[in-house]
Amino acid sequence: MGGGNCNPKDFGAAAYWEARYSSPSTGGKGGGGGGFFDWYQSYSALRPLLRACVPTSSRVLMLGCGNSLLSEDMVKDGYQNIVNIDISSVVIEQMKEKHMDIPRLTYMQLDVRDMSFFGDGSFDCIIDKGTLDAMMCGDDAPHGAYKMLAEVARLMRPGGIYMLITYGAPKERLTLLNQVQCCWEVELYIMPHNVTGESWEEIN
Repeated sequence: MGGGNCNPKDFGAAAYWEARYSSPSTGGKGGGGGGFFDWYQSYSALRPLLRACVPTSSRVLMLGCGNSLLSEDMVKDGYQNIVNIDISSVVIEQMKEKHMDIPRLTYMQLDVRDMSFFGDGSFDCIIDKGTLDAMMCGDDAPHGAYKMLAEVARLMRPGGIYMLITYGAPKERLTLLNQVQCCWEVELYIMPHNVTGESWEEIN
């Protein structure tokens, strides 16, 4: 993972993300709000799998959206309803301002370990591009990750998809998923090495 000079454990701390998104170098105060960063993969790399697995009419939840362009690019490609959440109030305000004229994109400050704001079965698809990995860097790992995954399972509609884009080894991530005691149906995809070589999992 990128992010400059920091301890990997910082990725699990809310204070790190507030400071990161307040920095001019990442589009925060003094930076004109123009800085954007996509962890792991861009929409162009993920598009074939997203379009194959997730209908554009789906209600999508983007976990740990940060200042990624993924949701914006999805809307440009026809997706109609994407709810974006992040633990950082700073980045949420930045993204609200940037996308204030795009009603198909909504932004909320929430902790993925407690998404009780949403009712059970609220989403057709939940996308996680690096958020579980960040949770595994936290002081409460792996318990915080278990809480997040339990919430993901609660929020998915029957037949819904949890799309997990991760640097974690499949065996390690499957161990986490099995702790939630849900009947996940897992399909594993390895991104081609000529993209970036990362792996991700689609979970029904």
